[in-house]
Amino acid sequence: MHIPDGYISPTTTIATYAIAIPLWVYGFKRLKEMLNEETMPLIGALSALSFIIMMFNIPIPGGTSGHAVGAVLISLIFGPWVGFISVSLVLLIQAVVFGDGGISTLAVNALSMAFIGSFGGYFIFNIFKKYKFAPFIAGWGGIVLSSLFTAIILGIQPIFWTHNAHPLYFPFGLKTTIPALVGAHMVVFGVVEGIFTQLIYSYLKDKKAIYEA
Repeated sequence: MHIPDGYISPTTTIATYAIAIPLWVYGFKRLKEMLNEETMPLIGALSALSFIIMMFNIPIPGGTSGHAVGAVLISLIFGPWVGFISVSLVLLIQAVVFGDGGISTLAVNALSMAFIGSFGGYFIFNIFKKYKFAPFIAGWGGIVLSSLFTAIILGIQPIFWTHNAHPLYFPFGLKTTIPALVGAHMVVFGVVEGIFTQLIYSYLKDKKAIYEA
């Protein structure tokens, strides 16, 4: 689901950074409120786990890839702002060190996987929290919402940015990106994310290691 450099227009880059920067500023303030000797090791461990599972990219039709993220799990343990910032930092490291994603697309990737994934999954969990499998539903729903956002961002590129009827950036439209990305995440990656979230959340809940605020 990482969008690399060159796939989106400069206008899209500027717009997504304009949205992401104030969210990052506020999110860091919320993260600092949560950090202490008890929470820091677990936040670090879950962020490292997110880093690892996102490195297992599987190419899918439509020009991008799919993978689990881990944002929903962090948001259920520590709240969605911590999930957002933690996964944003993971995405930054992946882009700078491993070339997974890009610098010009860091904001859109963070909005997709970190912000929408964290907040989407968090709110879905609160809707279904009286049910045993709420973490699974939240993990599945959060990553599906992320994939939908990514599919829309990619799919509008050939609609608005062309030259002589040829796409300047990402070449596939919404009719390709939505079925390819959302379909794959509904059927495969969302299930993986849901199981991952359910198992680890249940374990940490039994250990009374839930700090969500």
